[in-house]
Amino acid sequence: MATRELDAANFQSTITDNDFIVIDFWAPWCGPCRSFAPTFEAMSEQHPDIVFAKVNTEVEQQIAAAFNIRSIPTLMVFRDQIIIYAEAGALSAGALGQVIAQAQALDMNQVRSEIAAQGV
Repeated sequence: MATRELDAANFQSTITDNDFIVIDFWAPWCGPCRSFAPTFEAMSEQHPDIVFAKVNTEVEQQIAAAFNIRSIPTLMVFRDQIIIYAEAGALSAGALGQVIAQAQALDMNQVRSEIAAQGV
């Protein structure tokens, strides 16, 4: 599956309608973002069961502000509408693969229980 572009019109439905989403917050002027793009795209091809999406922070400033994006690229992973990973910086293919594997291995029932215990 190729990456999809997210905007104000489809962001919420993408999060709501999919169990596992990896989002790259980027901008066209950002050198590290452009360098990371082929790695992100290649990983999307390797994981057709996961939604890989991109948010252009120059165009979608409200989304970037809502998630307090201060540095790009920023990678964010959602599972079951819960942010389980958010980190700035371009990743190597190996590091991105590790993030995805760790996200897949999470017991989301336990994550929800921990969130409930924190009163979040």
